[in-house]
Amino acid sequence: MAVPIPNNEPERLSALDRYKILDTPREVSYDELSELAAQICDSPIGYIKFVDRTRGWFKSHCGFPPDLTEVPREISVCATTVCQADLLVVPDLASDARFRDLPYVKGEPGFRFYGGMPLINPQGFAVGTICVMDFKPKELSFKQKEALRTLAHQVVAHLELRRSFLDLSRTLADFKRAGEQAEKERAKADALLLNILPGPIAQELKDRGHVEPRYYQTATLLFTDFQGFTRLASDIEPGALIGTLDAHFTAFDEIAERNRLETLKTIGDSYMCVGGVPNINRTHAFDGCLAALHMRLHVARTNRSREMARLPPWEVRIGVHTGPVIAGVVGKRKFSYDVWGDTVNIAARLETASEPGRINISDGTYHRVSHLFDCEPRGTIEVKNRGAVEMYFLNRIKKEFAVDSEGSVPNEKFQAELPRS
Repeated sequence: MAVPIPNNEPERLSALDRYKILDTPREVSYDELSELAAQICDSPIGYIKFVDRTRGWFKSHCGFPPDLTEVPREISVCATTVCQADLLVVPDLASDARFRDLPYVKGEPGFRFYGGMPLINPQGFAVGTICVMDFKPKELSFKQKEALRTLAHQVVAHLELRRSFLDLSRTLADFKRAGEQAEKERAKADALLLNILPGPIAQELKDRGHVEPRYYQTATLLFTDFQGFTRLASDIEPGALIGTLDAHFTAFDEIAERNRLETLKTIGDSYMCVGGVPNINRTHAFDGCLAALHMRLHVARTNRSREMARLPPWEVRIGVHTGPVIAGVVGKRKFSYDVWGDTVNIAARLETASEPGRINISDGTYHRVSHLFDCEPRGTIEVKNRGAVEMYFLNRIKKEFAVDSEGSVPNEKFQAELPRS
């Protein structure tokens, strides 16, 4: 027979696809509806079929062989049923010119009666059928026809429930993916924030939306710069200049972190970090001095390599001072954690007054660390609003407290002398 095609076939197939019902396992609820249709219509055969592009696929059936799952669309009476809007009843298939030549009508098993109701969804698309068949010609009563229509509504209700569940599952999956993506973005933002701010400060900013300024009774500031940087900048290719500066500052970051110092900022060739802020401890003066020794050693070793390559040295100057500071976060779009007070100014002046390859510390730092470090007095420096400040060159860890000959690595005896945090 010529296969009838609904006028809205592309849309109908799309509607069927949205239910994702084809080739799914059998379900009791559909089996019961097929059996109920057969019982009500006093027929040996009952089934629910969905009409795809090339086939009629059985979601459930009773009276057919258990392994029957589909039939070609071109020999399916249901291909005609999905082209109309109401019940199709064929009292005698053998007497109907549309169906009498079908192989299962003129041959085995010899079907004669067909009654099928299209499964019309809320959008008006007939996606399948609920049908009964018999081996003898007959008619359906009014009540049987109405019952078959009602059962078709029940099948569509099952389909809509399935579609709602699938939509909900997709929505939940979308929410989950969105949540996972948001979590990834949040983790990136947190990591970026931790690159800018100390951990406790970043957490406070996240929790409260702002950071309260805090006064610290004592903290240790460390400043570095490279003497003659302006000359270096004019003599060296820009990429090489920035690469070398970045290598030094990266090493300084690692040294600061190892010694419990917090990197604050870099300005040009100047580097600034602080100990005892925001995490209060009693060893920040010692930590600052150790970090200064390690930074000086790093630059010295780098300069030895540069000398072998006949490159000019980078001469670092370091200043260290211990005193009170106020710390907080400034900025709204670009956050910056910083410290303020005379201690900052003094540390900067000490660095400026230092010499290439030397560490210049204040009396505030010296009196806290002099029993463990070898220092030499070098006079005073005038500081605005403070007057004269005693200065000392920090040379090394005292021999009895050092592991190495250069006096930059503390031994266990050194650690035992540190104040308990």
